[in-house]
Amino acid sequence: MSVPAISVWGVTGIPEIAAGDDLVGSIGSAIVGMGPEHALADGDILVVTSKIVSKAEGRQVPAADREKAIADDTVRVVAERVHPGGVTRIVETRQGMIMAAAGLDMSNVPEGFALKLPEDPDRSARALCLGLRRRFGIDLGVVVTDTVGRPWRVGQTDLAIGAAGLQLTDDLRGANDANGRPLHVTMAVVADEIAGAADLVKGKTSGIPVAVVRGVGRLVTGIDAPGARTLVRTGDDDMFRFGSAEAYRLGYEAAMAEMKARAQSRKRAKAQKQD
Repeated sequence: MSVPAISVWGVTGIPEIAAGDDLVGSIGSAIVGMGPEHALADGDILVVTSKIVSKAEGRQVPAADREKAIADDTVRVVAERVHPGGVTRIVETRQGMIMAAAGLDMSNVPEGFALKLPEDPDRSARALCLGLRRRFGIDLGVVVTDTVGRPWRVGQTDLAIGAAGLQLTDDLRGANDANGRPLHVTMAVVADEIAGAADLVKGKTSGIPVAVVRGVGRLVTGIDAPGARTLVRTGDDDMFRFGSAEAYRLGYEAAMAEMKARAQSRKRAKAQKQD
C-alpha cells in the first residue's frame, strides 16, 4: 500500500529582484544552480511570493504616498480600527481580496518605499507558468501567494492570490466519507493549502521567495485553468459580505428610515383624526 506524502523545499540563490527583471530567468537559473537532486519534474508546483512579482512589475511606490496607494487599490472599506499608531483599514482590493491596507507592504523593500500587490496576480502566474514550462519542458503549476490575516484567528498565513496550470479546489461534494456518509459541503481549497505548506520553507525572514511542492501532481492541469480570482466568494454566496463599517452604516440607515416611516405614519394618523 502506498503512503500519501508530499515534499516541499525552498529555492535558494534567487538574486534581489528589481523592476524589469526576468523572473522566469532568475527562478529558472536558481533551480538549475541547486543541482540535479532538486531538478523539477512533471507535476511539480512552484509557489512564488507576490513580493518578487510586484518588484519585477515595478509596483514600488514612495512610502510618503502610502495612503494614496491604499485608496487607489481600495474598492470598499470593510472594517477600520483606530489605535495609537493610526488607523488600520481592512479593505476589498481591486484584485478582489479582503486585506489590511489593500495588501500594501513595507517589509523587505528599500527604506522609504512600499510595495503594492501585482496588478493582476493570475496574469502574472500564467506568464510564469508558461515561461517555466517552456524552459524546463515539463508540466508544472504556479501559485502566487500573499500573507493575510483571518477572521476569528490570530496571526497570518499565506494564501493563493494568483494561480495558473493547476486545479484550485478538490470538490468532494457528492462523494462519501470514510464511513459511507455523503458529503454535501466539503470542498478543499488546495491552492491555499499549497500556499501555506510552501510558506513553512519560505518564511518572511529567510530571503527565500520561491518553493517547490511535489506530490500533488494530480492537481496540475492545462494553462487555461481558472485562476485564483475565482476563489473569491461574492454576493449572496458570502454570509459575511458586510464588514463592520458597512454593517454600522446599513444599520444606521435602516434605523433612520424606520424612524422616518413611523413619523410619517403618525403624521397621517393625526391628519385623519383631525378630519
